[in-house]
Amino acid sequence: MKGGIARFSGLLEAAFRKCGQDVLIFPFRSLYPAFITKDRVDASLADHAQLVLYNPLSWFGTIRRIKSLRPDILLVAYWTGLLAPLCFVLRRFTGIRTVVLLHNLSSHESFFFEPLMQRLLAASADGFLTLSGAVSQEVKAAMPDIPQYSLFHPLLEPDGELPSVIDARRELHLDAHAPVLLFFGYVRPYKGLETMLRAMPAILQKAPALRLVVAGQFYEDVARYRQLVEQLGLGGNVDLYPGYVASERTALYFAAADVVMLPYRSATQSGVVQLAYGYGLPVIVTPVGALPEMVRHGQTGWLARDTSSDGIAAAVGEFLDSRDQLNAMRPAIEAFRREFSWESFAASAGSFLEAIAAGRK
Repeated sequence: MKGGIARFSGLLEAAFRKCGQDVLIFPFRSLYPAFITKDRVDASLADHAQLVLYNPLSWFGTIRRIKSLRPDILLVAYWTGLLAPLCFVLRRFTGIRTVVLLHNLSSHESFFFEPLMQRLLAASADGFLTLSGAVSQEVKAAMPDIPQYSLFHPLLEPDGELPSVIDARRELHLDAHAPVLLFFGYVRPYKGLETMLRAMPAILQKAPALRLVVAGQFYEDVARYRQLVEQLGLGGNVDLYPGYVASERTALYFAAADVVMLPYRSATQSGVVQLAYGYGLPVIVTPVGALPEMVRHGQTGWLARDTSSDGIAAAVGEFLDSRDQLNAMRPAIEAFRREFSWESFAASAGSFLEAIAAGRK
Protein backbone atom coordinates (compact mmCIF):
# COMPACT_ATOMS: atom_id res chain seq x y z
CA MET A 1 0.00 0.00 0.00
CA LYS A 2 1.07 3.62 -0.33
CA GLY A 3 2.61 5.60 2.50
CA GLY A 4 5.67 5.59 4.73
CA ILE A 5 4.60 2.73 7.02
CA ALA A 6 4.00 0.41 4.06
CA ARG A 7 7.42 1.30 2.71
CA PHE A 8 8.95 0.70 6.14
CA SER A 9 7.42 -2.78 6.25
CA GLY A 10 8.74 -3.65 2.79
CA LEU A 11 12.26 -2.49 3.59
CA LEU A 12 12.20 -4.35 6.91
CA GLU A 13 11.16 -7.56 5.15
CA ALA A 14 14.13 -7.25 2.77
CA ALA A 15 16.52 -6.54 5.67
CA PHE A 16 15.26 -9.57 7.63
CA ARG A 17 15.82 -11.79 4.60
CA LYS A 18 19.40 -10.50 4.28
CA CYS A 19 19.92 -11.50 7.91
CA GLY A 20 18.80 -15.06 7.12
CA GLN A 21 15.27 -14.89 8.50
CA ASP A 22 12.30 -16.49 6.74
CA VAL A 23 9.52 -13.93 6.37
CA LEU A 24 5.85 -14.54 5.59
CA ILE A 25 3.76 -11.52 4.62
CA PHE A 26 0.07 -11.03 5.45
CA PRO A 27 -0.75 -7.73 3.74
CA PHE A 28 -3.82 -5.52 3.91
CA ARG A 29 -6.13 -5.32 0.96
CA SER A 30 -7.66 -2.16 2.41
CA LEU A 31 -7.36 -0.13 5.60
CA TYR A 32 -10.27 2.28 5.41
CA PRO A 33 -13.46 2.57 3.32
CA ALA A 34 -12.96 4.09 -0.12
CA PHE A 35 -14.87 7.27 0.78
CA ILE A 36 -12.12 8.05 3.37
CA THR A 37 -9.04 7.22 1.32
CA LYS A 38 -8.19 5.29 -1.84
CA ASP A 39 -5.82 2.48 -0.88
CA ARG A 40 -3.52 1.07 -3.52
CA VAL A 41 -2.29 -2.49 -2.94
CA ASP A 42 1.15 -3.48 -4.22
CA ALA A 43 0.43 -5.53 -7.37
CA SER A 44 2.92 -8.23 -6.32
CA LEU A 45 0.95 -8.82 -3.11
CA ALA A 46 -2.60 -8.32 -4.36
CA ASP A 47 -3.36 -12.00 -4.93
CA HIS A 48 -2.96 -12.94 -1.26
CA ALA A 49 -3.91 -9.63 0.38
CA GLN A 50 -6.95 -10.69 2.41
CA LEU A 51 -7.05 -8.32 5.39
CA VAL A 52 -9.58 -5.51 5.31
CA LEU A 53 -9.18 -3.57 8.54
CA TYR A 54 -12.79 -2.36 8.68
CA ASN A 55 -14.22 -5.85 7.92
CA PRO A 56 -13.57 -8.28 10.83
CA LEU A 57 -14.92 -11.17 8.76
CA SER A 58 -11.83 -10.87 6.54
CA TRP A 59 -9.53 -11.38 9.54
CA PHE A 60 -10.42 -15.03 9.97
CA GLY A 61 -9.15 -16.07 6.54
CA THR A 62 -5.77 -14.67 7.54
CA ILE A 63 -5.98 -16.41 10.91
CA ARG A 64 -6.60 -19.77 9.18
CA ARG A 65 -3.64 -19.18 6.87
CA ILE A 66 -1.34 -18.20 9.75
CA LYS A 67 -2.31 -21.30 11.71
CA SER A 68 -1.69 -23.56 8.71
CA LEU A 69 1.80 -22.08 8.16
CA ARG A 70 2.70 -22.16 11.89
CA PRO A 71 5.24 -19.32 12.05
CA ASP A 72 7.43 -18.96 15.15
CA ILE A 73 6.22 -15.45 15.91
CA LEU A 74 3.95 -12.69 14.60
CA LEU A 75 5.25 -9.15 14.07
CA VAL A 76 2.41 -6.63 13.71
CA ALA A 77 2.90 -3.03 12.59
CA TYR A 78 0.84 -0.65 14.76
CA TRP A 79 0.27 3.08 14.33
CA THR A 80 -3.35 3.71 15.36
CA GLY A 81 -5.75 2.44 18.00
CA LEU A 82 -8.00 1.16 15.20
CA LEU A 83 -5.55 -1.75 14.84
CA ALA A 84 -5.90 -2.93 18.46
CA PRO A 85 -8.92 -5.21 17.89
CA LEU A 86 -7.12 -6.93 15.00
CA CYS A 87 -4.01 -7.46 17.16
CA PHE A 88 -6.15 -8.95 19.91
CA VAL A 89 -7.99 -11.32 17.58
CA LEU A 90 -4.75 -12.46 15.90
CA ARG A 91 -3.09 -13.25 19.23
CA ARG A 92 -6.19 -14.90 20.72
CA PHE A 93 -7.14 -17.13 17.78
CA THR A 94 -3.68 -18.10 16.47
CA GLY A 95 -2.12 -18.73 19.88
CA ILE A 96 1.21 -17.51 18.45
CA ARG A 97 3.45 -15.15 20.42
CA THR A 98 3.08 -11.64 19.04
CA VAL A 99 5.44 -8.66 18.99
CA VAL A 100 3.97 -5.28 18.13
CA LEU A 101 6.13 -2.85 16.15
CA LEU A 102 4.99 0.52 17.47
CA HIS A 103 5.23 3.39 15.03
CA ASN A 104 3.00 5.21 17.54
CA LEU A 105 1.34 4.11 20.76
CA SER A 106 -1.18 6.97 20.78
CA SER A 107 -2.90 8.00 17.56
CA HIS A 108 -1.95 11.43 16.21
CA GLU A 109 -5.61 12.44 16.31
CA SER A 110 -6.72 10.77 19.54
CA PHE A 111 -10.09 9.05 19.94
CA PHE A 112 -12.28 8.91 23.04
CA PHE A 113 -11.93 5.10 23.06
CA GLU A 114 -8.12 5.14 22.91
CA PRO A 115 -7.67 3.93 26.54
CA LEU A 116 -9.80 0.87 25.70
CA MET A 117 -7.71 0.24 22.59
CA GLN A 118 -4.51 0.38 24.63
CA ARG A 119 -5.91 -2.20 27.06
CA LEU A 120 -6.72 -4.45 24.11
CA LEU A 121 -3.19 -3.92 22.80
CA ALA A 122 -1.70 -4.85 26.17
CA ALA A 123 -3.69 -8.09 26.09
CA SER A 124 -2.38 -8.80 22.57
CA ALA A 125 1.37 -8.25 22.93
CA ASP A 126 4.13 -10.52 24.20
CA GLY A 127 6.63 -7.77 23.42
CA PHE A 128 7.04 -4.34 21.84
CA LEU A 129 9.56 -2.95 19.38
CA THR A 130 9.70 0.85 19.55
CA LEU A 131 11.33 3.30 17.15
CA SER A 132 12.08 6.18 19.52
CA GLY A 133 12.76 7.05 23.13
CA ALA A 134 9.51 8.99 23.31
CA VAL A 135 7.36 5.96 22.40
CA SER A 136 9.49 3.73 24.65
CA GLN A 137 8.70 5.96 27.63
CA GLU A 138 4.99 5.85 26.81
CA VAL A 139 5.08 2.06 26.76
CA LYS A 140 6.99 1.87 30.05
CA ALA A 141 4.38 4.08 31.70
CA ALA A 142 1.32 2.33 30.24
CA MET A 143 2.46 -1.32 30.07
CA PRO A 144 5.51 -1.74 32.32
CA ASP A 145 5.26 -5.54 32.56
CA ILE A 146 5.50 -6.25 28.82
CA PRO A 147 9.06 -6.69 27.44
CA GLN A 148 10.13 -4.02 25.00
CA TYR A 149 13.18 -3.21 22.92
CA SER A 150 13.84 0.38 21.88
CA LEU A 151 15.45 0.80 18.47
CA PHE A 152 15.36 3.61 15.89
CA HIS A 153 13.76 4.51 12.59
CA PRO A 154 16.22 3.36 9.91
CA LEU A 155 17.21 5.51 6.99
CA LEU A 156 15.03 5.73 3.88
CA GLU A 157 17.29 5.74 0.82
CA PRO A 158 16.24 7.27 -2.53
CA ASP A 159 14.63 5.04 -5.12
CA GLY A 160 16.65 5.34 -8.32
CA GLU A 161 18.86 8.11 -9.62
CA LEU A 162 18.47 11.72 -8.51
CA PRO A 163 18.05 14.53 -11.03
CA SER A 164 20.42 17.46 -10.72
CA VAL A 165 19.40 20.50 -8.68
CA ILE A 166 19.27 22.58 -11.87
CA ASP A 167 17.07 20.09 -13.72
CA ALA A 168 14.75 19.58 -10.74
CA ARG A 169 14.25 23.30 -10.21
CA ARG A 170 13.69 23.88 -13.91
CA GLU A 171 11.02 21.15 -13.91
CA LEU A 172 9.28 22.72 -10.89
CA HIS A 173 9.66 26.31 -12.17
CA LEU A 174 11.87 27.30 -9.23
CA ASP A 175 14.63 29.89 -9.25
CA ALA A 176 18.06 28.25 -9.56
CA HIS A 177 19.50 30.25 -6.65
CA ALA A 178 16.62 31.08 -4.27
CA PRO A 179 16.24 29.13 -0.99
CA VAL A 180 13.74 26.25 -1.30
CA LEU A 181 11.98 24.69 1.70
CA LEU A 182 10.17 21.35 1.28
CA PHE A 183 7.17 20.15 3.29
CA PHE A 184 6.65 16.53 2.24
CA GLY A 185 4.20 13.74 3.02
CA TYR A 186 0.64 13.44 4.25
CA VAL A 187 -0.89 16.77 5.25
CA ARG A 188 -2.77 16.30 8.52
CA PRO A 189 -3.55 18.83 11.27
CA TYR A 190 -0.83 17.61 13.66
CA LYS A 191 1.86 18.18 11.01
CA GLY A 192 1.58 21.94 11.36
CA LEU A 193 1.41 23.14 7.76
CA GLU A 194 -0.91 25.95 8.83
CA THR A 195 1.66 27.12 11.39
CA MET A 196 4.35 26.92 8.71
CA LEU A 197 2.32 29.10 6.37
CA ARG A 198 1.72 31.66 9.12
CA ALA A 199 5.49 31.78 9.68
CA MET A 200 6.14 32.61 6.03
CA PRO A 201 5.58 36.41 6.13
CA ALA A 202 8.33 36.76 8.76
CA ILE A 203 10.61 34.40 6.82
CA LEU A 204 10.08 36.34 3.59
CA GLN A 205 11.19 39.58 5.25
CA LYS A 206 14.63 37.98 5.46
CA ALA A 207 14.56 36.11 2.12
CA PRO A 208 11.92 37.57 -0.25
CA ALA A 209 12.69 35.08 -3.04
CA LEU A 210 12.33 31.98 -0.84
CA ARG A 211 9.89 29.29 -1.95
CA LEU A 212 8.01 26.71 0.09
CA VAL A 213 7.07 23.54 -1.84
CA VAL A 214 4.30 21.42 -0.28
CA ALA A 215 3.94 17.93 -1.77
CA GLY A 216 1.67 15.22 -0.40
CA GLN A 217 -1.83 13.91 0.08
CA PHE A 218 -4.12 16.26 1.99
CA TYR A 219 -6.36 14.76 4.68
CA GLU A 220 -8.23 18.08 4.78
CA ASP A 221 -9.72 20.18 2.01
CA VAL A 222 -6.77 21.65 0.12
CA ALA A 223 -8.96 24.67 -0.69
CA ARG A 224 -8.60 25.79 2.94
CA TYR A 225 -4.85 25.97 2.54
CA ARG A 226 -5.07 27.69 -0.83
CA GLN A 227 -7.30 30.30 0.78
CA LEU A 228 -4.81 30.81 3.63
CA VAL A 229 -1.96 31.22 1.12
CA GLU A 230 -4.00 33.89 -0.64
CA GLN A 231 -4.97 35.66 2.61
CA LEU A 232 -1.33 35.84 3.69
CA GLY A 233 -0.19 37.10 0.28
CA LEU A 234 2.05 34.09 -0.34
CA GLY A 235 0.91 33.21 -3.85
CA GLY A 236 4.35 33.79 -5.38
CA ASN A 237 6.22 31.92 -2.66
CA VAL A 238 4.20 28.76 -1.94
CA ASP A 239 3.60 25.89 -4.35
CA LEU A 240 1.03 23.25 -3.40
CA TYR A 241 1.20 19.81 -5.06
CA PRO A 242 -1.66 17.79 -3.52
CA GLY A 243 -1.92 14.04 -4.02
CA TYR A 244 0.07 10.88 -3.50
CA VAL A 245 3.70 11.34 -4.58
CA ALA A 246 5.25 8.54 -6.65
CA SER A 247 8.95 7.75 -6.21
CA GLU A 248 10.08 9.56 -9.38
CA ARG A 249 8.30 12.71 -8.30
CA THR A 250 9.65 12.34 -4.76
CA ALA A 251 13.20 12.45 -6.13
CA LEU A 252 12.34 15.63 -8.04
CA TYR A 253 11.11 17.47 -4.93
CA PHE A 254 14.06 16.44 -2.75
CA ALA A 255 16.60 17.24 -5.45
CA ALA A 256 15.18 20.75 -5.75
CA ALA A 257 15.14 21.49 -2.00
CA ASP A 258 17.74 23.00 0.32
CA VAL A 259 16.10 21.81 3.53
CA VAL A 260 13.08 19.74 4.64
CA MET A 261 10.51 21.23 7.04
CA LEU A 262 8.76 19.33 9.84
CA PRO A 263 6.77 22.03 11.72
CA TYR A 264 4.82 19.36 13.63
CA ARG A 265 2.51 20.22 16.52
CA SER A 266 2.87 16.68 17.89
CA ALA A 267 4.84 13.62 16.83
CA THR A 268 6.50 10.39 17.85
CA GLN A 269 9.14 9.88 15.19
CA SER A 270 8.92 10.66 11.50
CA GLY A 271 10.07 8.80 8.41
CA VAL A 272 10.32 12.16 6.65
CA VAL A 273 13.46 12.99 8.66
CA GLN A 274 15.06 9.71 7.59
CA LEU A 275 13.96 10.30 4.01
CA ALA A 276 15.58 13.75 4.04
CA TYR A 277 18.83 12.31 5.37
CA GLY A 278 18.63 9.58 2.73
CA TYR A 279 18.65 12.34 0.13
CA GLY A 280 21.49 14.11 1.96
CA LEU A 281 19.34 17.06 3.07
CA PRO A 282 19.22 18.77 6.48
CA VAL A 283 15.93 19.24 8.32
CA ILE A 284 14.17 21.86 10.42
CA VAL A 285 11.99 20.33 13.14
CA THR A 286 9.92 21.42 16.13
CA PRO A 287 10.71 20.10 19.65
CA VAL A 288 7.95 17.46 19.84
CA GLY A 289 8.05 13.72 20.43
CA ALA A 290 11.24 12.06 19.24
CA LEU A 291 12.08 14.68 16.60
CA PRO A 292 14.81 16.29 18.78
CA GLU A 293 16.43 12.84 19.11
CA MET A 294 16.79 12.69 15.34
CA VAL A 295 18.49 16.05 14.77
CA ARG A 296 21.94 17.29 15.76
CA HIS A 297 21.42 21.03 15.89
CA GLY A 298 23.64 22.87 13.45
CA GLN A 299 25.08 19.59 12.11
CA THR A 300 22.21 17.65 10.53
CA GLY A 301 19.56 20.36 10.84
CA TRP A 302 17.96 22.88 13.16
CA LEU A 303 15.60 22.53 16.12
CA ALA A 304 12.99 25.27 16.58
CA ARG A 305 12.61 26.61 20.11
CA ASP A 306 8.87 25.81 20.09
CA THR A 307 5.97 24.94 17.78
CA SER A 308 4.83 28.53 17.20
CA SER A 309 5.10 30.34 13.89
CA ASP A 310 7.69 32.65 15.48
CA GLY A 311 9.75 29.66 16.63
CA ILE A 312 9.62 28.13 13.15
CA ALA A 313 10.52 31.44 11.49
CA ALA A 314 13.53 31.81 13.81
CA ALA A 315 14.75 28.30 12.96
CA VAL A 316 14.42 29.01 9.24
CA GLY A 317 16.38 32.20 9.88
CA GLU A 318 19.23 30.10 11.33
CA PHE A 319 19.15 27.95 8.20
CA LEU A 320 19.28 31.04 5.97
CA ASP A 321 22.30 32.37 7.90
CA SER A 322 24.07 29.02 7.32
CA ARG A 323 22.90 28.31 3.79
CA ASP A 324 26.31 28.89 2.23
CA GLN A 325 27.73 26.23 4.57
CA LEU A 326 25.27 23.42 3.75
CA ASN A 327 27.96 21.33 2.07
CA ALA A 328 29.88 21.30 5.36
CA MET A 329 26.90 19.50 6.96
CA ARG A 330 27.07 16.53 4.60
CA PRO A 331 29.67 14.54 6.60
CA ALA A 332 27.43 14.65 9.72
CA ILE A 333 24.40 13.59 7.67
CA GLU A 334 26.44 10.80 6.08
CA ALA A 335 27.55 9.59 9.53
CA PHE A 336 23.89 9.52 10.59
CA ARG A 337 23.09 7.46 7.50
CA ARG A 338 25.66 4.81 8.40
CA GLU A 339 24.59 4.67 12.05
CA PHE A 340 20.89 4.08 11.35
CA SER A 341 21.04 1.29 8.77
CA TRP A 342 18.39 -1.32 7.99
CA GLU A 343 20.94 -4.10 8.49
CA SER A 344 21.65 -2.99 12.05
CA PHE A 345 17.93 -2.62 12.79
CA ALA A 346 17.02 -6.05 11.40
CA ALA A 347 19.81 -7.81 13.28
CA SER A 348 18.83 -6.25 16.61
CA ALA A 349 15.08 -6.71 16.05
CA GLY A 350 15.64 -10.31 14.95
CA SER A 351 17.45 -11.17 18.18
CA PHE A 352 14.58 -9.72 20.21
CA LEU A 353 11.98 -11.62 18.17
CA GLU A 354 13.87 -14.89 18.62
CA ALA A 355 14.03 -14.34 22.38
CA ILE A 356 10.27 -13.65 22.59
CA ALA A 357 9.49 -16.67 20.39
CA ALA A 358 11.60 -18.90 22.67
CA GLY A 359 10.02 -17.48 25.84
CA ARG A 360 13.32 -16.03 27.06
CA LYS A 361 11.83 -12.58 27.67
